Amino acid sequence: MSDKGSENDQTGALTRAVSTAHGALTLEQIADALPSTGDLMALVGSSWWKCAYAARGGNWPLAAYFARRVRSLQRKLAVIRPKHRERLAAFETEQLAPVFRAIEVGDLGAFETAFAAATDGANQSHVETGYAYIRWVLPDEAPTDLDLGGPDQDRSGAGSQQP
Repeated sequence: MSDKGSENDQTGALTRAVSTAHGALTLEQIADALPSTGDLMALVGSSWWKCAYAARGGNWPLAAYFARRVRSLQRKLAVIRPKHRERLAAFETEQLAPVFRAIEVGDLGAFETAFAAATDGANQSHVETGYAYIRWVLPDEAPTDLDLGGPDQDRSGAGSQQP
């Protein structure tokens, strides 16, 4: 197969190669290398967990970072799994937006309410899409790999932007 262009494979189907720094790859090879829905959702779950405990610790910039990460991962999922696109867009508008608003103003009560509603919405989405056996629950313990901080710590440095 050439570095660029199209060619018929052994079954006669048309394949297209894309040049990379490491050689040519077919679109099928690229598609097969994409992360699975489960891979992305594991990252979403970890980010969602850290978002909650960062907010509870008063580290609003970190909570914002992980909320943006959840949004970004779900947008990626919408691209590589288009069957979920509409549902994910609605989730972002209806469920994530209130979380972002609470983070922007540093309102823990509003955050807890929005976070719980979004978690319930995600779990309902699993039910509606045939994955009722997937039910995300916020772990009782905070993650230990980050300084989740408190309101008395200076968070005005680099990377402290709000959503």
